[in-house]
Amino acid sequence: MNAYVRSASGIDGVIDFDKALQDLSAPTSLLPAYDSGDHLHPNDAGYQVMGGLINLNSLN
Repeated sequence: MNAYVRSASGIDGVIDFDKALQDLSAPTSLLPAYDSGDHLHPNDAGYQVMGGLINLNSLN
C-alpha cells in the first residue's frame, strides 16, 4: 500500500510517516526509539516526529 501511495498519480500530497519512523537496518520495522513496544504503533517520540512533519499551512 505504501508503495502505491508513494507512486500514484492524482494525489495532492503525501506525508510519509512510514519512512520517517522506519528503521533503516530493518525497513519493515519501526526505529526502536519510536516503537511503543508492540512493534506496530509509535510511542510518544514517534508521534512527535509525525506531528513535526505536518505543515499546517498546507491544510488551508
